[in-house]
Amino acid sequence: MTAPDRSVIIIAATPTPNGDLHVGHMAGPYLAADIYARQLRADGVRATYTTVTDNSQSYVLTTAVRQGLSPQLLCDRSTAAIEQSLTALGIELTAPAGRVLPPVDDRYRAAITSFVRDLRDAGRLRERTVRLPYAEKSGRYLYDGLLTGRCPACDASSGGGACEDCGHPNNFDELLDPRHSLDPQETVVFREERLLVLPMEEYRAELTAHLDAVAGRWRPHPLRLARELLARPLPDIPVTFPGTWGVPAPFEDFAGQIVYPWAEAMPASMYATWWAHGSPADLPYDAFWKADREAELVYFHGFDNVYHWSVMDLVLLLAHGDRYIRPYASVCNEFYELEHAKFSTSRNHLIRAGDLVADVPRDIARYYLALTAPERERTNFDPAELAARPLAGAWNELAAVVDTALAGRDFQELLPVTDEGRRADARFAARLRACFTPETFSLARAARLIAERTAELRDTAAGFAAPGDFLLAVRTLLAWSAPILVDVGRQAAEDGVDLGLSGAPAVEKIAPFRLPRLPESAATHG
Repeated sequence: MTAPDRSVIIIAATPTPNGDLHVGHMAGPYLAADIYARQLRADGVRATYTTVTDNSQSYVLTTAVRQGLSPQLLCDRSTAAIEQSLTALGIELTAPAGRVLPPVDDRYRAAITSFVRDLRDAGRLRERTVRLPYAEKSGRYLYDGLLTGRCPACDASSGGGACEDCGHPNNFDELLDPRHSLDPQETVVFREERLLVLPMEEYRAELTAHLDAVAGRWRPHPLRLARELLARPLPDIPVTFPGTWGVPAPFEDFAGQIVYPWAEAMPASMYATWWAHGSPADLPYDAFWKADREAELVYFHGFDNVYHWSVMDLVLLLAHGDRYIRPYASVCNEFYELEHAKFSTSRNHLIRAGDLVADVPRDIARYYLALTAPERERTNFDPAELAARPLAGAWNELAAVVDTALAGRDFQELLPVTDEGRRADARFAARLRACFTPETFSLARAARLIAERTAELRDTAAGFAAPGDFLLAVRTLLAWSAPILVDVGRQAAEDGVDLGLSGAPAVEKIAPFRLPRLPESAATHG
């Protein structure tokens, strides 16, 4: 498929609006997905990058209680903060002008209910009577963020739903020593309740075949977890659940229940994609995910969401038969740490994105987060390293070298490029391109290559056979850096520099240009 015909839908894990996003979140899915989307667009690909807040999560309830707020007020405040943080770090979601995130409104809720109603109408859901932990004094069934205990797979401390440490799920009564997270001393008993579930085991063959087909586009740790899950009986996915906060289940015989929050992610992402394209009234919420559109679907999420985003949600798509596209790739990150401990909102062990770029130029912050991205193992945010302004010194020295090389030249005069210059340039571009394919996706490697190439061009400018070869090399460096260095890229584009990455046709001559500098101090971003 040629670039103009290729369409890619990029989904970053839906953020829970129980607080602002911190640097740990940004260094995971949100920045990586943004850089990938920008690279694709520079390559001529139609890329839609979107997500939507996960308002129905029980973590909204628990945080609202602790802060003495209504859940809706917490959602509203948190969504506004999340939007500000995304904008501050230059995360550019596909959205109508003046907007950032889709509204969680009646159209959103209609998408959720339509998705689960279609599953039931197709006979995919089953009624199950299951044992659920119940807080007697509070009169509340416990699940996900309302529940704490020990993981039945690894014995680590865990919340309900899935273990953050090992990634294995726990449903219904499986969590060991269950306690009410809002009142750990409250008596917890088990009650039987009738639910609608989607039996994952019925999709084992399709699930296994799909994972085998995409295994080369997965990183080793999440792939190992998926194989571990397939090596044991697969759980039932709750589709409805007794609760009060969330989208009401659209079934009269399950009145009083909600759609299980983790069952919302796929229709929520379909709705967000539809909204990103302007909410076309003549198209249904799921139009852009229909299989006949042949779009590539790429997820960006953390290891703690492998079960939900890469396994459970795949089954929710498979249950609709051949109706929908299936994920082409899942780019999964590990935890990002601050002072060698996990970022934590509850312990106030964090740095918010807005605070980060208040002190450090946005491009330098984005570059440092890319350089230290937790791709295959946990990595650490070091304020001292960031304070040293990585890349800025060498980049600005290269800009000065470019100025010297162009001194006295007519900027209207095109400079010829030699065959050797084109070949050397293509070799560097190929190395960068490999960092942006799902099979070998690595922002950290891209950031290192950019730093190495910057220093190399700074030190060897005089050794180029022709000035045009040197300028071509600088322009290619600039073009591949622009998805990360968004303000430098914007300035270059405003100056008329071609930042396309397609590489065709071959460059015969190049117009002189100046390399925008990286700022030394933070400033208001355009």
